[in-house]
Amino acid sequence: MSSPVRMSGTDSPGRTPRRQIQGTRSPSAFGTPRNATCSGGDNNVETPLRWGTTGAQQNILESGNQTATIVASSEHENHSGPINGLEGGLQLSSPINYGTPSSLGSIRTPRSGIRGTPARHRPDINTDRRLRQFTLQEPVPEAPNGTSESDTAGPHLVVWGTNVVINQCKEQFKLFFQHFINPDAENDELPENMNLSEPLYLQKLEEIHTLEEPYLNVNCAHVKTFDEILYQQLVSYPQEVIPTLDMATNELFFEKFPAAVLEHQIQVRPFNVTKIKTMRQLNPSDVDQLITIPGMVIRVSRLIPQMREAYFKCSICAFTTLVEIEKGKTNEPTVCAHCTHKYSFTLVHNLSHFSDKQMIKLQEAPDEMPQGQIPHTIVLFAHNNLVDAVMPGDRVSVTGIYRAATHKPNFDHNLQAIYKTYIDIVHFRKHDSKRLYDQEDGKEHNFTPERIEMLKSLSQKSDIYERLARHIAPSIYANNDVKKGIILQLFGGTRKTSTVYGKHFRPDINILLCGDPGTSKSQLLQYIYNLVPRSQYTSGKGSSAVGLTAYVTKDPETGQLILQTGALGLADNGICCIDEFDKMNENARSVLHEVMEQQTLSIAKAGIICQLNARTSILAAANPCESQWNKNKTVVENVKLPHTLLSRFDLIFLILDPQDETYDSKLATHMVSLYYKTIEEDEDELINMSIVRDYIVFAKEHVHPVLNEESQQRLIQAYVDMRRVGRGRGQITAYPRQLESLIRLSEAHAKVRLSSIVELQDVEEAWRLHREALKQSAIDPLSGKIDVTILTTGISAGARKRRKELCEAIQKLIESKDKVHMLNQQKIFIEIKQSSELLVTRDMFEDALRELQSNGLITIIGRNNIRIS
Repeated sequence: MSSPVRMSGTDSPGRTPRRQIQGTRSPSAFGTPRNATCSGGDNNVETPLRWGTTGAQQNILESGNQTATIVASSEHENHSGPINGLEGGLQLSSPINYGTPSSLGSIRTPRSGIRGTPARHRPDINTDRRLRQFTLQEPVPEAPNGTSESDTAGPHLVVWGTNVVINQCKEQFKLFFQHFINPDAENDELPENMNLSEPLYLQKLEEIHTLEEPYLNVNCAHVKTFDEILYQQLVSYPQEVIPTLDMATNELFFEKFPAAVLEHQIQVRPFNVTKIKTMRQLNPSDVDQLITIPGMVIRVSRLIPQMREAYFKCSICAFTTLVEIEKGKTNEPTVCAHCTHKYSFTLVHNLSHFSDKQMIKLQEAPDEMPQGQIPHTIVLFAHNNLVDAVMPGDRVSVTGIYRAATHKPNFDHNLQAIYKTYIDIVHFRKHDSKRLYDQEDGKEHNFTPERIEMLKSLSQKSDIYERLARHIAPSIYANNDVKKGIILQLFGGTRKTSTVYGKHFRPDINILLCGDPGTSKSQLLQYIYNLVPRSQYTSGKGSSAVGLTAYVTKDPETGQLILQTGALGLADNGICCIDEFDKMNENARSVLHEVMEQQTLSIAKAGIICQLNARTSILAAANPCESQWNKNKTVVENVKLPHTLLSRFDLIFLILDPQDETYDSKLATHMVSLYYKTIEEDEDELINMSIVRDYIVFAKEHVHPVLNEESQQRLIQAYVDMRRVGRGRGQITAYPRQLESLIRLSEAHAKVRLSSIVELQDVEEAWRLHREALKQSAIDPLSGKIDVTILTTGISAGARKRRKELCEAIQKLIESKDKVHMLNQQKIFIEIKQSSELLVTRDMFEDALRELQSNGLITIIGRNNIRIS
């Protein structure tokens, strides 16, 4: 039985230790528990000891004027058994309030220029609490290989409840720094021009010295490869081990760069914990451990100023004091130490110390959810420079410390049964190797000169356009023009804004796929959705107007009304795939008008008035209302979509079932080949997907083509020719929107060639593709000619002319019926069919009657009669 240690200057004696979780760690993996107890005050309440320290290490842990001094009895060296009766459980430890190593002093900042020992708080790992200290006199029973006997003998600073020695962690991390070499590190977060044969993280220190950014990202997979025990200690005790890694990093940095000046000490940010969990797998055993979970950001709060130190001033004698905030609570001093007056302190806000904080909501990525389950969400808290690091719609891997806190404040000091969980973020990582590009505004990807040279050589191939198109859903047979249109949509046009005219030119391309069921339209949408990072997939029946735009909800933390963005806002700078477009209700479709042209979302709900960015491309698919495409009807009549919406699509493709024996044979051969062809054969025919991804990313970031004189004249001539085609028949075959579509398609085709100039060949291909789409979607079924008024007004010029002639015939027949005020519709329909040379259908007749009624000439009564006005 160990002897209790007397302790002065501790917390209140009745305070209970933090919640302890049993059976959550394997002691043999990263340290065994120690039996050490302490007594506080006169009540002799036993609490587990948290840390031990040598006299030489006191300067690391001292914080402020009041330091708890603990002396352990050397007469009782036998510490065995579980702590306070816990069977094999390891205690969740508390962080240390650490400064920089005493051998090097503090970090020199531009403000001070001197070396001291200030404490650098890290709110992401909660290192802002002062700790009790004691001297543990027993040697370390288990020391790693290479540790000298002198290092293991004598007192040591250890993690509370274990034999994890802080000094050994620091030395092992230094060894990792100095000796870890990873020859396969091209895909990690690396400094530029790195040498793979030299220690990786020493080169990162040089990058910190050059850029003066005091943050070091450490891949946990590298730590695990080098020293698995150190990795287990880091994952299990992040609040204690991460500050230790900070100290080791700063020691190495200032040994190498003694004259360096940084804003603050270097902070280590571990990421890529190999034990990656999903939100559904998180459980109480993960509390206070380092975890990495993937997901999609769905909400980001405003900046929250969080008080770290409260500045109090005595209203009697003007004595001032700083009080640290512990767990969000401020312990206001009750008695002034200078004038001894009670309750005379007032809080001075502008002299208190604050840090930035932001609440982020992370949701399961759609492709990671089990079928039939609703997505899980978890709350994240970002601190300091991690604020505004991500935006809604980003797919990220988050590394942080899993926390649990009570739902309500514990005023009576009783334990709460219900806890809420959240994650304090240590590191964000945006990555998805399966997707084409992942781009942030204002940030560019880094390409090596060799990679850039390889991409430029690929752009010189004459068939690069066709080769890229073959990468779009290679399992889908034919539809080459559709795939080429989607490739141009991925590249997009050139983003530009005219400061003279104040006009924003939309660079994004919108595409609509129509046709028979079972023609792989949905598969194309799913492929693009899985290809592009900032993409959203919705279905017509399952989408509402607020689900597409935004809705107002109440923040459970603050009770304030907040705006939650929908699919279009989350797909900003990406693609929104909408399936079953024809089945979407009218209210939901109406919100797309502004998005598809102005690329904004105007919101005015519950007193929240704002305009959100929706710079997204729309890729939609629609089926005919009769379940099969009727070639005798226009596209508007087949899909029952408003013409005001159809006119905003740059390309409208029809994907029909040709019902041809030769086509059926080729399609069947292609489908069967998917089952017997080997992967190697397919890879020989296609470019490596990583190359395609880099190719599109490079084009979007670095290639911004402009029109030359020749391409300008060709675009003008193409537009004039399109207008001239229907002029003699009273048909309109082009509008200014068609010209803008041609410009966007031409710019996208120039990007495919990595050309900064839009040349004649780009305009020719854009015109060909646009004309092919018009031949399918804007053909008048009666005349067989292209008539763009079908898309802009919903009716062709020929149909409008026939309706006008039919109205005149009905009006003439009614005028011939003198002194008759009521007529039967069926009789008039029969007489018109017999007397008119036109081929009159019942639908045409009813449309003509409705037009006469709108002109005030007749009144339709019931379903069979009309009254002459």
